[in-house]
Amino acid sequence: MNRRINAAGLSLVKQWEGLKTKAYLDVAGVWTIGYGHTSAAGEPVVKPNMVITEAEAEQILLVDLAKFEERVSRLVTVPVTDNQFAVLVSFDFNTGRLGKSTLLKKLNAGDYDAVPMELMKWVYAGGSRVKGLVNRRSAEVGLWAKGEFVASNTVTAAPKPPDVISKENISWLAGILSSLGFAFTGNGPLQWAFAGIIAVAFVIGAFLFLRKRLDPA
Repeated sequence: MNRRINAAGLSLVKQWEGLKTKAYLDVAGVWTIGYGHTSAAGEPVVKPNMVITEAEAEQILLVDLAKFEERVSRLVTVPVTDNQFAVLVSFDFNTGRLGKSTLLKKLNAGDYDAVPMELMKWVYAGGSRVKGLVNRRSAEVGLWAKGEFVASNTVTAAPKPPDVISKENISWLAGILSSLGFAFTGNGPLQWAFAGIIAVAFVIGAFLFLRKRLDPA
């Protein structure tokens, strides 16, 4: 049994192919229906005024994708994750050129990191850069890298900042507030002066504490 596209990949293909439940002529003048299905892909034959349901459109898409799932399984000779497999199926379904692409050659040579850049080369139609293809390739690149840490050689993963609120912080704040409460209970000028000093120190200390916690660098 051939490997099948996963849910994330199927969702990506459906999103970028778009759903049309009534037959229409595409930019090339070919009758099309569902998620980009044409008669050239096989049954059903698309005819003018043909109408299908969304469920039927998805079933037709799954049948159409089977050809490309088989191609990817046969052409790719290195291990790939389910998401990576799905990207390759989406790409080949959209272009039909995986087998003759530099992308495939580099991938089979073990250069996984070259795939995103190779994908982004396929954004032209009729010699012009097409925004829709740029967006689709970007979505495929995102799925290719999903679940993996991606960074450049000059950018490292930032450490998780410490929690602003913790048991230690609460204890510290409670002690300061207790001192403030005690200081303000007296009525003498000396006690009021002492309370003022503690209040100013508390504000400064709290500011420095929060700045350090929120910006550890």
